[in-house]
Amino acid sequence: MSVVASGSSSSGSFVQLDVGVWAWVTLIVLIVILLGIDLYRHREAHAPTPREALIESAGWVACGLAFAGVVAVWFGADAFGEYLSGYLIEKSLSVDNVFVWSMLFTTMAIPLKYQHRVLFWGIFGALALRALFIAAGSALIASFWWTLMIFGGFLVYTGLKVIRHRADEAHTETTRGLGLLRRVMPVTNQLDGQHFFTRLNGRRAATPLFAALVVVEVTDVIFAVDSVPAILAVSHEPYLVFASNAFAILGLRAMYFLLANAKEKFHYLSHALGGILVFVGAKMIVTHWYHLDTYLSLAVIITMLCVAIVFSARHQRHQDPRLDQSTADTTGSGSPP
Repeated sequence: MSVVASGSSSSGSFVQLDVGVWAWVTLIVLIVILLGIDLYRHREAHAPTPREALIESAGWVACGLAFAGVVAVWFGADAFGEYLSGYLIEKSLSVDNVFVWSMLFTTMAIPLKYQHRVLFWGIFGALALRALFIAAGSALIASFWWTLMIFGGFLVYTGLKVIRHRADEAHTETTRGLGLLRRVMPVTNQLDGQHFFTRLNGRRAATPLFAALVVVEVTDVIFAVDSVPAILAVSHEPYLVFASNAFAILGLRAMYFLLANAKEKFHYLSHALGGILVFVGAKMIVTHWYHLDTYLSLAVIITMLCVAIVFSARHQRHQDPRLDQSTADTTGSGSPP
């Protein structure tokens, strides 16, 4: 059986692929290999350095873009455009997830050297959850076209909420996740190395590390409700949707260690993320009657992100007192004594 699609067509201007079983097997095996390499590299608990996080982030992005090349060779330019759009959307929306994780770990006092273990298993679970979400969403769209309007309306509503971003989001999700866990088993207040479980008065109990894992999974379910419909707005092909989602998620740990403490440097990023959700939601609502070109959609998303980064950088320069003082010193140095 061929690894690649035996044929492709376009329905409603979205790519439809006849994906062979071995294409799925190849994708899943590749994901497992990458997860195994990542787990081996971080087999000993340590706090990643900024340089390590930067190199790993670049490596994961390279993997995602390399698979885009594979998609182009196997399935053609249209599939390449849909994969790349989905990858960029998921990668963009994941930045907000990274900032929430940062607040969660701070709230739960999880040491930096143990956070990778929590995120590794959290993302492993996220891949399974996303697969279920994508399968369900694709089946609904295939059976009932009007669900596109429901998903689109939800994305527009969510996008407006993201623009207004609640400051207490991490605290709310921490309380919710711990409440769920404490209903089924005791939770200790003390860490036991990087173990998820320990013994408390002779009984098996969860450590704060496992509690953090539960909270991460709870937040991912919430984020998946936003991101999966957003990707379905640019592609209805399950293989492309899952592949773009998976490769974007795989690089989240490295992105977290790179950007976790940089939230204040991206002041307008939440506005861009909300704008992207509103845009793809509106696109989804009208897609039954009018299909916006995939590459035009990609250009709109890239433009929103670039504008947000530029304005965030300008805002940071104006807000940083050290930069203001440096400017003042430079100006004053030329004045007479």
